[in-house]
Amino acid sequence: MNEILKQHIAQITPITDEEFAYISSFFTYKKLRKHQFLVEVGNDVNFEYFVLGGCLKAYHLDNNTKEHILQFAMQDWWITDYQAFFNQTKATIFIDCIENSEVLGINLHNKEKLCAEMHKMEHFFRKKSNSGYVALQRRILSLLNTTTKERYEQLLQLYPQLFQKVPKTLIAAYLGVSRETLSRLYTPEK
Repeated sequence: MNEILKQHIAQITPITDEEFAYISSFFTYKKLRKHQFLVEVGNDVNFEYFVLGGCLKAYHLDNNTKEHILQFAMQDWWITDYQAFFNQTKATIFIDCIENSEVLGINLHNKEKLCAEMHKMEHFFRKKSNSGYVALQRRILSLLNTTTKERYEQLLQLYPQLFQKVPKTLIAAYLGVSRETLSRLYTPEK
């Protein structure tokens, strides 16, 4: 399982087997069932998670209990309530499993220690953060400037594997529309 993390890190910075053995000692393995919560509103958020397998969603429930999906996470993706994790406050979002999932978690203390001790890992996490900022900006601009159909097509183009794992109801919640609206726009390829 750790081989997935090793390859993920090596895409950004080369590491030796010895370095990876040390890096992996900072992570904790967790196996989750479909619909199991990884993070719940009001609880402490002690870990940032790297997804080894499965699929998760991060979301907010509004006052009418309508689900607003902020993020999906599949293999090789990272997920947590970042506000709560970095500020060491209570969770403001939920994260649960769309399917059975396996993750590696790293707590803030260990992440800071690892980055202080290994320039390679500080570089790795900085590059991952930068990618996350770019994706977030792209998503916000897409919400502001494109139609639902255009957002759907962008999502399909960027993450086709997501559509194999995630029901259309959740895709609609991510796009900010109803399932019915998405169904009217969706025309399967022939």
